[in-house]
Amino acid sequence: MSLRKSISGATLCLSAMLAAAGAVHAAPGSHGQADGLKTATPIKHLVVIYDENVSFDHYFATYPQAANPPGEPKFIALSGTPRVNNLANANLLTNNPNFTNQENGADAANPFRLDRTQAATADQNHGYTAEQQAYDSGKADLFPKYTGKATPGGAGAFGTKGQVMGYYDGNTVTALWNYAQHFAMDDNAYTNTYGPSTPGALEVASGQTDGVKLIASSKSSYYLKNDINGQTDYALIADVDPGYDACSKKKNQVMMQGKNIGDLLNEADITWGGFMGGFNLAGQNPNGTTGCKRSTDSAVVGRAVVDYIPHHNWFQYYASTANPQHLRPNAVADIGHSYDRDGQKDPANHEYGLSDFYHTVAAGNFPAVSYIKLPAYQDAHAGYSDPLDEQAGLVKLINFLQRQPQWKHTAIIIAWDDSDGWYDHAFAKTTSSSFNAKDDQLDGPGKCGTGTPPDGVARQPVNGRCGPGTRLPFLVISPWAKQNYVDHSQITQASIVSFIEDNWLNGERLGGGSFDAQDQPILGMFDFAQKPHMTKLILNANTGEAEATAP
Repeated sequence: MSLRKSISGATLCLSAMLAAAGAVHAAPGSHGQADGLKTATPIKHLVVIYDENVSFDHYFATYPQAANPPGEPKFIALSGTPRVNNLANANLLTNNPNFTNQENGADAANPFRLDRTQAATADQNHGYTAEQQAYDSGKADLFPKYTGKATPGGAGAFGTKGQVMGYYDGNTVTALWNYAQHFAMDDNAYTNTYGPSTPGALEVASGQTDGVKLIASSKSSYYLKNDINGQTDYALIADVDPGYDACSKKKNQVMMQGKNIGDLLNEADITWGGFMGGFNLAGQNPNGTTGCKRSTDSAVVGRAVVDYIPHHNWFQYYASTANPQHLRPNAVADIGHSYDRDGQKDPANHEYGLSDFYHTVAAGNFPAVSYIKLPAYQDAHAGYSDPLDEQAGLVKLINFLQRQPQWKHTAIIIAWDDSDGWYDHAFAKTTSSSFNAKDDQLDGPGKCGTGTPPDGVARQPVNGRCGPGTRLPFLVISPWAKQNYVDHSQITQASIVSFIEDNWLNGERLGGGSFDAQDQPILGMFDFAQKPHMTKLILNANTGEAEATAP
């Protein structure tokens, strides 16, 4: 298979690197070290921190210019910071179409700055159809009407559906702005399809949402059905819990068919894991909560938030990579492996708690690929989380990783599963039509773009959903990342899957219509031709400001 070219200016031919590297993997059960694997790039450890529900403009609307009011952490941009596609540069902070379009009624609003006292907001409407209606054939002018929700008691637009037009700057999402200054980000990253968290979780693990396997309690309103030439496919369009997970709701569960990236890594015996806050049901939290109801108190949102949310768990939807009873690994040394040192199948099946990630990395057993989900109060999802709690979780983890001996060969991706319906002005031309138009409203009733719905027989693709969807932030933190760099390549959630495939798996693809075969690469944010920059950026978890830079 021919591999794609970097869109960073200089061309990086991964196919040549792969051919030179070959494919050397440890035998099953041998517990070979990830550092010893030959990879297409110097990256031996990829950590994907997958947060929740943020649009690019919601966090970077005025980047790199912050208001810097008294009493908030200060942000001053580095000289030479590149221009990004945001509200400020698009001249959309005033006279915005969401303010001038009368269809938004009393909720019409221009974009407005949210300060640190407004970190806790309402969860906006981020349904598959609602987001299409907000984008209104690409005009992006009906967000208050279709995706806006208000936080009760707030004044002005904060207290109306116009809240959806709010954005934070570098005085609140300070750490993320600092990471963007010292490493790389992409301002043209999208969900593969419209809609909420579960589709996004599936996209970043398998590159598609097709292949729903219905079980007894599945509700038909949560998936799209495709009947072509006697063949039936189902594609997920909403948040549904994974089947048989001990913490899932008793009703309305689904499983997924087909392969995910974990399957390919298992076949090659490459270490990997999904690490989620709250997944380990043993023990007790400081507030006395246990099991599936373990929670953490957030002073920002003013309540206790359950740590583990089943419908965010990428790999629990696939029987091959699920750990429905949340069984524990036999030993820290077995984390990331399919088999223990005695050759026995490890009961955890690559699914672990977040604390397991800290323990295994500290012990020197750093998996090649790690998917991370912070406990829910830190995952940024409006309504129960917030950017300040998110910042604390991100900074703790990234500071920890920078201090590891493997840092030289590590890359961290910070990505988000969906936009939460927050306003973002950028619109990507539709390239994937739906095979069930009744839920589509992007270009009018029953319409999504002008393309032909996917062929259920040819299965290229069989995703069955309208996309690309909404724009999200996307950052790469690594000694090999370009510094203070903004890439404009259009990428998607499935680009993470294809990077793993290109780096560890000789470019193998999942097949079955996964978007990993047609997305764009993330290589434009790296520079593998130069020596890695080893200066560490250690931030304050509360303020997001730099505490130290050290070699």
